Amino acid sequence: MLDFTRKMQVKSVVLLAALLFGAAPAMAADGVFRVTLLGTGTPVPSPERFGNSTLIEAGSQRLVFDFGRGVTIRLAQLHIPFGSINAHFLTHFHSDHLNGLPDLWLTGWLRPPYGQRNHAMAIYGPPGLLKLTKGLTEAFTRDIEIRKEDEKDPEAGIAFDVHEKPPGLMYEADGVKVTSFLNDHGPLVTPSYGYKIEYGGHAVVLSGDTRYSAEVVRQAKGADVLVHCVTVIPNALLQKVPAYQAIYKHLASPEAAGQVFAEARPKLAVYSHIGLNGDARVDDLIARTRTVYDGPLQVGRDLMTITVGDTPTVGGQP
Repeated sequence: MLDFTRKMQVKSVVLLAALLFGAAPAMAADGVFRVTLLGTGTPVPSPERFGNSTLIEAGSQRLVFDFGRGVTIRLAQLHIPFGSINAHFLTHFHSDHLNGLPDLWLTGWLRPPYGQRNHAMAIYGPPGLLKLTKGLTEAFTRDIEIRKEDEKDPEAGIAFDVHEKPPGLMYEADGVKVTSFLNDHGPLVTPSYGYKIEYGGHAVVLSGDTRYSAEVVRQAKGADVLVHCVTVIPNALLQKVPAYQAIYKHLASPEAAGQVFAEARPKLAVYSHIGLNGDARVDDLIARTRTVYDGPLQVGRDLMTITVGDTPTVGGQP
């Protein structure tokens, strides 16, 4: 009886997943170039701002950059099967950009419609990526063994296809080109990458975690969209909690990010990886940015979309 009940529960879960993901959107149509901010947060646990992650859809390609806390939940909200992601990209090895990776990797291998990865998980990033993926595979060995035997999940779908590369061309497929470059996340956080994604004569730049960086400016000159990190830490909090000093030395203030925007002049500047610490508010962030930058600006929110074209169009969740 217990066995029958368990089977019925499993069937119910699979049926629910099929209903949710059966209407999954098709790949972006040829010519469509879209950015979705899956997570706009920092290491701070927050139900409003999940960990940093960005989805790029361009033509036939779905690409995910960084894997912060909750990346699978945001993809599920968009009805995007995890196995449908063509390639995955890491900027650097801080945990808030990585703690969603095991979930995306393992859950994407499962057979219900939310998973369905039948091929190796292609992942690109700085040197150190191979060591990371080998460690994950070893850590989850028993889970993998059980699922292969019990659920018959295909071995190919749990493998990693790792591409450790220095700055430069990282990925090219179906008219989509991804280039990495070094940003400035502090002297000890190396290597640390930003990414430039080009498609159909348009370009999106993701700064990655960085302070003011002349290289980010160079890469983003005239880009359609520049997504940049920012952190606001009130002086009282800096004095009260010394740990915040280190954070402030590694990430752009609103004035520093605004200077990047002012020099690069993208068609649209967007904030993500938004650190609003203490009593800091979005209004503070905008006001401080406006002291150095007067162009188009959006403060990102989870599931915000930007459709890239001659004029970037913002949409998504309220």
